[in-house]
Amino acid sequence: MVALTTLFPVFFMLALGFISRLKGWITPTQKDGANAIVFQVLFPIMIFNLMLTASIETEHIFIVGYVFIAFVVAMIVGKLLIPFTGKKYGHFSHYLLTTVEGGNVALPLYLSIVGTSSNTVIFDIAGTMICFIVLPVLIAKSAATDTTHKELLKKIFSNSFVIAVILGLGLNLLGGYQYLQTTSLFEVYTGTISQVTAPIIGMILFILGYDLKVDKETIQPILKLMSVRIVYYIIVIIGFFILFPYLMADKIFMIAVILYFMCPTGFGLAPVISPLYKSEEDAFFSSAFISLYMIVTLIVYTVLVLFVA
Repeated sequence: MVALTTLFPVFFMLALGFISRLKGWITPTQKDGANAIVFQVLFPIMIFNLMLTASIETEHIFIVGYVFIAFVVAMIVGKLLIPFTGKKYGHFSHYLLTTVEGGNVALPLYLSIVGTSSNTVIFDIAGTMICFIVLPVLIAKSAATDTTHKELLKKIFSNSFVIAVILGLGLNLLGGYQYLQTTSLFEVYTGTISQVTAPIIGMILFILGYDLKVDKETIQPILKLMSVRIVYYIIVIIGFFILFPYLMADKIFMIAVILYFMCPTGFGLAPVISPLYKSEEDAFFSSAFISLYMIVTLIVYTVLVLFVA
């Protein structure tokens, strides 16, 4: 029942977006407008808050470093396997192998098994760095084919995601959040952030559902890319057993690792890589890939509940 409570709202918003496109309730132009509001205005504010409030401890550095490297290597592996996964979507498909939807899928499912724990949040630090620092830089560089280095740097550092990460991390390291907690403005800040970020995830899921379209042409490359992601992250999980055996001996931590890396690509990744899309089909492919991967997550979750927890 806890899993249903967690996953039903996700599938409901995906279905609502999908039906809205089929019935013509929302036009593509209206969807694009909502997309711009969420990802150009609201989402960077959420990223700023995540960076500002992140708890970065020395003992977590090696884990974050390993996960960060794993995400970077995932991009390289995906690039090398484009002949297998399909050249039609090869200009962006390798990015879908990076990041994990921790906050809205992995964490709620994980907590439903073990109760209170923040293990998956540690992994999300690396995913946030990849999604909102590394990828915007790579994508800005890819999109800027005939620009000077000065123009490229300007484009990169004027990106709202990059600005949000730099400001959030900078204030975090300077103790800005701790100071804010001691002032009377703290409740004002948290109330404002809550108001701003409340519609974000629901709208992301609605847009993913709106763009969800699976046909005979896309199902084969989606399944191939899914198989690559599954095999790759099984190897990453094995790496945890090799590099952090003392942590993996703890069943609660082991469950976190297995469940987290079997979750879908981060919901926020699709809009980050959208400048690379050449057609609507590319958006349909990304949405379908992320949505269908939820099936893998549900299977792994069920196995963990029945045989491990």
